[in-house]
Amino acid sequence: MSWLGGPASETQITHRARLWLYVLAALVMAFLVLPTLIVIPMSFSASQYLEFPPRHWSLRWYANYFGSAVWMQATATSLKAGALTMLVATPLGTMAAYGLFVSRLRWARLVPALLLAPIVVPVILVGIGIFYAYVKLKLVNTLLGLVLAHSMLAVPLVLVVVSAALKSYDMSQERAARSLGASRPLAFLLVTLPQIRFAVISSAVLAFLTSFDEVVVAMFVSGGDNSTLTRAMFDALRDQIDPTIAAISTVMILISSLLVVLSQVFGRSR
Repeated sequence: MSWLGGPASETQITHRARLWLYVLAALVMAFLVLPTLIVIPMSFSASQYLEFPPRHWSLRWYANYFGSAVWMQATATSLKAGALTMLVATPLGTMAAYGLFVSRLRWARLVPALLLAPIVVPVILVGIGIFYAYVKLKLVNTLLGLVLAHSMLAVPLVLVVVSAALKSYDMSQERAARSLGASRPLAFLLVTLPQIRFAVISSAVLAFLTSFDEVVVAMFVSGGDNSTLTRAMFDALRDQIDPTIAAISTVMILISSLLVVLSQVFGRSR
């Protein structure tokens, strides 16, 4: 345990002095993560009901999930909606963040408040409003309507992440590129974007996960052949708590964790 007496930072604060902080961080992580991790062993139970810890181990619920055409169709819908939401929300949110960052207009300060409204207003109210608009536009139970609704929820997250990255970015580099003849779009693509790529990649992952994990708005605007995985899970829970839900939850945890890890690896690869 000699490392406890070593410096924890350049200010020569020892690890022993920070021990309370490490313990607190570990407790917070356990509080956030352990309830989720409990689902994983439950998904391998042979029982017909959710059981922890499992008395007998089995892959029957994974076989039930991957062998079900209904579950596979819902999974495909969620993956397509998440990918399309990422492709729509990431460029829009990035352009909005960049435009607000370089804008010199006074009223530009009011725009972020409007763009952040979808994550400030209770999501059920957002879902009700979208539903009534989609009824008139005939977008209920369509993939396009689902992607547009989820993009509205994801754009504010992209805006926040990219705006935070731009605040630490030196715009003189882009101005130097423009002074040498590059247009603003070209200077952004070649100079600014590579330096905020980690924020853009992270926000793209957040946009995907926002769509992939969202259930409230999906309850209003998705259904039929375009029912999302989360909506199908919610509908299944109304009748019986099927352990298949635990297997699906484990798969969703793995997908979300893998995307976060990949964003960290590729975002900082250069």
